[in-house]
Amino acid sequence: MSAHLDPQPTAPDAYDVLVVGGGINGAGIARDMAGRGWKVLLVERDDLASHTSSSSTKLIHGGLRYLEYYEFSLVRKALQEREVLLKSAPHIMWPLRFVMPHDAAMRPAWMIRIGLFMYDHLARREVLPGSNGVDLRRSPLGAPLKSHYTRGFVYSDGWVDDARLVLLNALDAQRHGATILTRTACVEAQRDAEGWTATLQGAHQETLVRPEFPGSPSGGRTPQGGGLGGAQGINRTVRARALVNAAGPWAESFLRGVARPARGETLATKSLRLVKGSHIIVKRAFEHDHAYIFQNPDKRIIFAIPYERDFTLIGTTDVELQGDPGVARIASDEQAYLCEQASRYFKKAISNDDVVWSYAGVRPLLDDASGDPSAVTRDYLLEPQRDGAPLLSVWGGKITTFRKLAEDAADLLGDMLGQRRAPWTQAAFLPGGDLSGWIGAAQRPDTDFERFVAAVGARHPWLPAEVARRWARAYGSRIDHLIATSQSLADLGQEVAPGLYEIELRYLQREEWVLSADDVLWRRSKLGLHYTEAQREAVKQWMTSNNQGAAA
Repeated sequence: MSAHLDPQPTAPDAYDVLVVGGGINGAGIARDMAGRGWKVLLVERDDLASHTSSSSTKLIHGGLRYLEYYEFSLVRKALQEREVLLKSAPHIMWPLRFVMPHDAAMRPAWMIRIGLFMYDHLARREVLPGSNGVDLRRSPLGAPLKSHYTRGFVYSDGWVDDARLVLLNALDAQRHGATILTRTACVEAQRDAEGWTATLQGAHQETLVRPEFPGSPSGGRTPQGGGLGGAQGINRTVRARALVNAAGPWAESFLRGVARPARGETLATKSLRLVKGSHIIVKRAFEHDHAYIFQNPDKRIIFAIPYERDFTLIGTTDVELQGDPGVARIASDEQAYLCEQASRYFKKAISNDDVVWSYAGVRPLLDDASGDPSAVTRDYLLEPQRDGAPLLSVWGGKITTFRKLAEDAADLLGDMLGQRRAPWTQAAFLPGGDLSGWIGAAQRPDTDFERFVAAVGARHPWLPAEVARRWARAYGSRIDHLIATSQSLADLGQEVAPGLYEIELRYLQREEWVLSADDVLWRRSKLGLHYTEAQREAVKQWMTSNNQGAAA
């Protein structure tokens, strides 16, 4: 299936559902609907997960701090989803323990204990251990911290490779029959009594979406995203019985500027508050495998999380954003804030000079009139409009609850299409997540993955251990698609950059919608963080010379 568009189709292609937006919500809805037997088309103007869905704090978590805002329903829903997700894809998600050093000036210990008790018991846990206290003076967990932090609390949540989570949902949607078009903008969607006529526009050449990297002259993103207009290229017309607006930060502007009502109708729209969350990456600040959650004087929290083996991820901020979310980037005062707050806790201060990478994501939150951006609800709202052909808009949401959001959306869409079909994703694996062919019956997501890595090494002893582990993490049991017939390093082709062989690049082009070096280095992997500028340029040159012009 080509990612490019056929010129001048003879008649509009017909679908049950057109999903606009290739972030986590759009990909999740496309997967769920396709798995229920509906004919689905998903369009994304840029690469999958180009914007908010690759710029999160990368946590599968209930949201401990939301308890202070009485968001009990949201926290329960998120806590219920943690273990569902961890079991579905143990290669890209795994349990993570968090250490909260106690600062009596922030919150009293009794309040934290009550909050953690609720966090442990609001939803059933099978995999994740409960919370406990820790003496930081006698624990390795206290070693990186300033000496006056003598006690703390430890609790469980999870980690996720957010961009690959989006990719796996798109792959599963395609496996169930959905059509996925990247670099394809929906520039007009006209409603009538029977459905929607959408004009899609595919770029003649790829539009790169770069993360912010120190020294990069652009350091930003393309001017629009989420399936909105802007690309110049070949037009194509499609018909769909229902339209899903999953354009994330562009959901409001999509309804105001792209979707067109039938004569005599209006399209209602909510108001979004765009809240920028920025993160910094520094060299590894501690040696153990736990993360930290730090309380700040402004009552906000930041995380310090082990990242990509050699680094620590610190974030996030909550800053109201005015203007185009497509060009959001970290501001100097946000970086200074993150350094300052982390330095309140770590013995070794974090400074601007320690920052090796930074990124900013824009959260599309429903405007609930909260004065504090940190207090704006992270829950989602699905808004169906049934006045004419079905329209469903997705407002808000967080990555942890994407599967439940998609399931609820598919139920609503089924009702609007005249046939509610049974949900199926709760017990389903995401692509690569079923490791039983390698290790037998599942036991625990974290230990299952380590058994899988050992099995990969045993089956392919010639594969460098670091490459084997990275491939196991990225592809899970789909590693067979990559090296099923390979017998030696020579079969992997040229090593374009350290640990990155031609066989993987061709696989990414063939099966994961990859068209640019940035797709490879910053979304399908984070190899760009480990490479020098010269090594990143080598990947770019290879992609330029070997671009197949299509993605599976």
